[in-house]
Amino acid sequence: MEPYPLTFEPILREKVWGGRTLERFGKQLPPDVSIGESWELADLPSTVPNGKSVIANGHLAGTTLNAQFPLLIKFLDACDNLSVQVHPSEAYATEHQDAHLKSEAWIILDTTPEGLIYVGLKEGTTEDVLRASIESNTVPELLNAIHVKKGECYYLPSGTCHALGAGVLVAEVQTPSDTTFRVWDWGRSGREMHVDQAMECISFDAPKLHFEQPTPLQSGKFLTTHFVDTPFFSIERIESTDNSELTLVVDTTPVVLMVVEGHAKIKHEVPVDAPTGTTILLPAGITNATMEMPKGTAILRFDLPDEKLLA
Repeated sequence: MEPYPLTFEPILREKVWGGRTLERFGKQLPPDVSIGESWELADLPSTVPNGKSVIANGHLAGTTLNAQFPLLIKFLDACDNLSVQVHPSEAYATEHQDAHLKSEAWIILDTTPEGLIYVGLKEGTTEDVLRASIESNTVPELLNAIHVKKGECYYLPSGTCHALGAGVLVAEVQTPSDTTFRVWDWGRSGREMHVDQAMECISFDAPKLHFEQPTPLQSGKFLTTHFVDTPFFSIERIESTDNSELTLVVDTTPVVLMVVEGHAKIKHEVPVDAPTGTTILLPAGITNATMEMPKGTAILRFDLPDEKLLA
């Protein structure tokens, strides 16, 4: 069978810091539940409960993605602060077979005027200082706080101490890992902390991360912003500045598209109606696919480096 554009059933995750904002992105949320995450494309190991996406369209509908896909793509709705956390460093992951790298990027889709993210520890912070601040509930004083705006992108390598702040809605792309070590949880109780593991992963001498937001470039009817190239993925945002049609070119590695504004449609033998909130996987080798993008429609495109794609 010829490959075709794949869509998936969202995997909704209840979170103490979540809310109802993802209804704006077409998610059918259960009543009276705070949903913090919608896993749009997931292919995690079987040890992670409900960690594999189910295909929603075409002749493969109802089957589980099982391709060792090397990215996990989500929406995150932070109606409250996420825990201050860190994901395994490369050294930690090498020494612990059950821990995996989790390098990630946040694309800001919406935020309150006060929206913050917290990225990295301030210069001079030592393990002893951080442990003392955990005990005294003063951890935010040690974190670099960044005011964020819609349309920005932030890449956080694994091993970076960080937190997503209240009022910020993001699209997240990450390496396929669900390993998180919580350092501090804003006074909330009842959730497990992993302070000792976190201390092994944090590089206290790491230089401060600097983020430069790229300038969008106009080409024909499209405004393209190339955000980042990492060892695991690259990201760009494509916005139509007039009613237009985008040819979908997929060579040797799959491409993921996420509609973040407007309402697109993919023309193909297996067509896809793609309102805001739709995530599409374009398999390698797909042909004769185009995306209709009315003026103002915007998509995120996630590409894979060849060497990172598993056979």
